[in-house]
Amino acid sequence: MAEKSRTEYSARNTTVAVVSRMAAILMGFITRVVFTRTLSESYVGVNGLFTDILNVLALSELGVGTAITYALYGPIAEGNIEKQKSIMRMYCWFYRIVAAFVLCAGLLVIPFMNVLIKNQPDVEHIIIIYLMYLTNSVLSYLLIYKRTLVDAHQLIYIGTLYQTIFLIVQDILQIIILLVTGNFILFLCIYLLCTVATNISISKKADSLYPFLKDKNVERIDKKERQQIFKNIKAMLMHKIGGVAVNNTDNLLLSSIVGIVSVGKYSNYYLLIGSIRQILDQIFQGITASVGNLGVTEDSGRVKKIFEASFFIGQWLYGFAAICLYELLSEFVAISFGENYIFSRPIVLVLCINFYVTGMRKASLVFRDSLGLFWYDRYKSVIEALINLVVSVALAIRWGAVGVFLGTLVSTVTTSLWVEPFVLYKYRLKSSVWKYFLMYAVYACVLAVIWFFTDRLCMNVSGGYLKVFIVKLIISIIVPNLLMLAVYNQKSEFKFLLNKCIQLIRKRRGGV
Repeated sequence: MAEKSRTEYSARNTTVAVVSRMAAILMGFITRVVFTRTLSESYVGVNGLFTDILNVLALSELGVGTAITYALYGPIAEGNIEKQKSIMRMYCWFYRIVAAFVLCAGLLVIPFMNVLIKNQPDVEHIIIIYLMYLTNSVLSYLLIYKRTLVDAHQLIYIGTLYQTIFLIVQDILQIIILLVTGNFILFLCIYLLCTVATNISISKKADSLYPFLKDKNVERIDKKERQQIFKNIKAMLMHKIGGVAVNNTDNLLLSSIVGIVSVGKYSNYYLLIGSIRQILDQIFQGITASVGNLGVTEDSGRVKKIFEASFFIGQWLYGFAAICLYELLSEFVAISFGENYIFSRPIVLVLCINFYVTGMRKASLVFRDSLGLFWYDRYKSVIEALINLVVSVALAIRWGAVGVFLGTLVSTVTTSLWVEPFVLYKYRLKSSVWKYFLMYAVYACVLAVIWFFTDRLCMNVSGGYLKVFIVKLIISIIVPNLLMLAVYNQKSEFKFLLNKCIQLIRKRRGGV
């Protein structure tokens, strides 16, 4: 029964997350088109730059959310309400401190704005705009911590629904503001109001689901458990540094080395690539709490089987998506934002390879975080950050924008690609990691052949941007999936996942 319960939770969380994310992305894309059509390239670049600056400041969060979520899995499985109360009280105070720190650190960035932005853009009230982004970041830490408890109870879909509803409302209001006034300040005011509304709504829902959150009588966490939580937080700080340095410094490097206009171009590509990544990531996000429950209730053999099935579906989804992005991105950007926003083909290829390599890590990351293995690969993230910054700067000076993205690829391949699965197999799955590396090599080689074949077909398509996009879309959807199905239909992981889907459908039809 426990396994069926995990499967149902995962299916519901994943379904709601994917549908909600697709709706939010559609509205976000429409907003982005209106944004680029009503405001200048400089505003597009500033938007991307300030977002990345505040993502860097989010290092102060230390990745504590992941550590706290892991700490909650045990008490939830045991039904220990008192321990849940104690952990959440600790979490509350920590986030208040984080909010104050982000505010102070964000203000200290202002004197260095000229250094961060090469060739000052023609944007009025740029400091006020930055302060509004900073305020939104600070507000995002208040009240939202309660969502962690809801997620840990395998009810991720609840927070997702609230967030999506307010995002859609935000996008509609922002589109109206842009079309009627073209005022970027009012655009950001809507951003702030919806952030506050989202946080308050999720917080109230958490209070209604778990009334004990309002209790004043809360015991202090014992010293041993507190030390373990802080140990995990220290490890997650290092992971946070690596993640931010690899994923959220590209705009900073482009702005300071190449120029703010390149940030605007990259922001549009990142919007599209990031949107697809968000949809696929939601599939794995939906199983996170279930994996946490699996880790505290099942043996290593069962965990290993579920992981390998997750890795298999991940390589299929991210591989297929990488092919589609490579073939369709430039045409999509030209149709939506204009030809002046198009990157060269080599840059798009590197971006898509980065997307695929990052996606192939997703299963390992979900299992590492859900099973509490943060400590063992903590130094990897710091080394990855250093490699990324050094290589990206060196290559950017020589080759421009493509050098920045190549630096990201180099840092990932030399560290995360092999360290994360090594830790998972050694410390939790208790088996040799070489089978994983062999699977990775096979999956990557199969994808390379399929990618090459699909690209040859797409190269023969000619005509206007819209016609080329439609024909390439059809080819990119049908050809890779048919070829993958032909290659993998007899694989054990494919049969396992297919059987799970059939069981779930039968159970729902039976009304059980």
